[in-house]
Amino acid sequence: MESETGSAQLDNHRTGTLVSINVSRGGPERAVCVYSLERIHSLQVEGHPIDVGTVGENVTVEGIDWDLVVPGARLRVGNEVLLEIASFTDPCKTIKGSFIDGKFIRIAQKLHPGWSRVYARVLSEGPIRSGDPVQLDPTTE
Repeated sequence: MESETGSAQLDNHRTGTLVSINVSRGGPERAVCVYSLERIHSLQVEGHPIDVGTVGENVTVEGIDWDLVVPGARLRVGNEVLLEIASFTDPCKTIKGSFIDGKFIRIAQKLHPGWSRVYARVLSEGPIRSGDPVQLDPTTE
């Protein structure tokens, strides 16, 4: 375990693990909603009743520098799946139960940069499962 953690740190937190898979999203530009386990844990420390999957993410990842997960970046999930981040998500009232006093704007990118979930388009399909490696390729722009 130590060597895996060490290698992730040496790679500037661009290699992580798939933690959770949840279903359903819509449209090619919003095919997959992705969120960070570390952000979820930080929000829990703030007292929010958020948990994995409760803010509508399809894929929850850990071990990746979430500040690098921006539009244009690509995530390789498992051996075959390649996602490209299309946009930050706008939170809506359907996820208010995951936040103190229903304040879902806590994960609005415009108000709290770096705390938003992201939408991704699927560039390459394939099977994925919890525990799969996730590799981040930052934007080239």
